[in-house]
Amino acid sequence: MKGIVLAGGSGTRLYPVTQVVNKHLLPIYNKPMIYYSLSLVMLAGIREVVIVINPSDEPFYRKLLKDGSHLGMRIEYSLQEAPLGLTHAIMSTRDLVGENPAMVVLGDNILYGHNLGELFRKVKDSVEREGGAYVFGYHVQDPTRFGVVEFDQEGRVLSIEEKPQKPKSNFAVIGIYFFDITLFEKGARVKPSARGEYEITSLLEEYLKEGSLRVSLLGRGFAWFDAGTHSSFLEAGNFVQTIEEKTGYMLGAVEEIAYRNGWINREELKKLACLYQKTGYGEYLLKVAEEETNIAERLYFHC
Repeated sequence: MKGIVLAGGSGTRLYPVTQVVNKHLLPIYNKPMIYYSLSLVMLAGIREVVIVINPSDEPFYRKLLKDGSHLGMRIEYSLQEAPLGLTHAIMSTRDLVGENPAMVVLGDNILYGHNLGELFRKVKDSVEREGGAYVFGYHVQDPTRFGVVEFDQEGRVLSIEEKPQKPKSNFAVIGIYFFDITLFEKGARVKPSARGEYEITSLLEEYLKEGSLRVSLLGRGFAWFDAGTHSSFLEAGNFVQTIEEKTGYMLGAVEEIAYRNGWINREELKKLACLYQKTGYGEYLLKVAEEETNIAERLYFHC
């Protein structure tokens, strides 16, 4: 399975901030927003990722994430010439993803919860083994603001409605999806909506028609943010700060995840930590690298 992170678009809901900077490069507390969505793909154990970006933003992403080799990954970039919807963005990756199943993450989604990696790997294995597609449902107080999923006791999706006046459940569909190898075949059948965009809802409906769309519900122990508005952006940053200061663990630290996944070794992590040696982020990475390092080894290491 390969990963697709959607980080294009114009970010108009965050104007005037995003008139000159892509929103996915803006900081959520102490890291670029893109780190949080990329980390979700990494937690699923996926090492090959395609990031969909605007052509004008390519130099900035290549400077920040390069080709991913420093993380033991392979990161490629797909240029979306015009913001014509999420399915359009996904379809732009067809040549890079090939005939592989894919995990798709919206670049402004931030998700926190216990054993996320275990959950993602379970869903990933299910899609690779049995096919179909998975969405995630998150309980919200006002479902009329979101895409809402209705499902049966087996977890099979019965309907998905965008901002319904009379919601059939209180579960919003968040921006994390798992698709089987028929993703691009189904995506090619999607037609533009009334607003002229190729909607993700239309792609999901292709799976719904054949009865292969399922939902995995996120319980009370999860926190989800769509950092696409000024208030939700601030809310997400405050949440990350609170969790990190209370627990001592960082959210979305891609170097740490790469290390714990065994994709890079301790010395490689230390070198990455030295790039940020004057920040709390660098100090944290160095602390992670030294967890099982004896005192003598520490004395010989200097940034």
